[in-house]
Amino acid sequence: MPPALRTPDERFANLPGFAFAPHYLEDLPGLRGLRVHHLDEGPRGARHVFLCLHGEPTWSYLYRRMIPVFARAGHRAVAPDFLGFGRSDKPEEDATYTFDFHRDMLLALVERLDLKGITLVVQDWGGLLGLTLPMEMPERFERLLVMNTTLGTGDVPLGDGFLAWRAHANAHPDLACGKLLARTCPHLTEPEAAAYDAPFPDARFKAGVRAFPNLVPDAPDAPGAEISRKARQWLGSAWRGETFMAVGVLDPVLGTPVMARLRAAIRGCPEPHLHPRAGHFVPEWGEEVARAALASFG
Repeated sequence: MPPALRTPDERFANLPGFAFAPHYLEDLPGLRGLRVHHLDEGPRGARHVFLCLHGEPTWSYLYRRMIPVFARAGHRAVAPDFLGFGRSDKPEEDATYTFDFHRDMLLALVERLDLKGITLVVQDWGGLLGLTLPMEMPERFERLLVMNTTLGTGDVPLGDGFLAWRAHANAHPDLACGKLLARTCPHLTEPEAAAYDAPFPDARFKAGVRAFPNLVPDAPDAPGAEISRKARQWLGSAWRGETFMAVGVLDPVLGTPVMARLRAAIRGCPEPHLHPRAGHFVPEWGEEVARAALASFG
């Protein structure tokens, strides 16, 4: 097993709005014993499973406003923490984190939990990785709920907003996650913003946070670009499920123009739900978005 850190449990005690039980997997193939955390709420035998994938530099706490809406409607909600984030183990070496490392974990988790009837709920890196999954196991995926994300195909310019974000992240290897969320989500309370720092006692725990901005495929031959182009082609031609798209219009990185391109790439994607007050971290306005998605899906 690669050397890894594990955040002490007491760091996650009494987080506001987060009374969910933790669940762990330590036997996912190819991960050499690394422990992956996930939330698992709602009835296990539900017809629909909402698989909620977070992005950078967040963790499953991001979905605390959406999960109860799904569960109250009788659905199951599963929200994993990527390795390097949340309650999951955090390999210490930056080089451990690759596009395939994260993607393979997601594929293994879906198979290990035998998830079916999946509504894929994605934002930021949740979509960069998650939107490449349905073509691998189309029998398991039925719907998409897409928020401020993209596909890293390597043949579309990343844009000034992303380049500025990557430069900022690289200049701050001990990224202040809570301050970032407080700045971009002004409605958060101070304890809610601080919850985004809980997984990271110090900079040693942030190898995954440091890695993600530089893993976005920025050239046709970059790792992950080819599989992302295949996903774009598949979503545009073979996808037959329902899609709901929500856009935080204040996002300077993955906002309206980026989401318009993604919408054009997803077969049958209807007009998006535009949230005028939301920025990049749309699930922080997620109760409204979740209700609108459920109403759309019927």
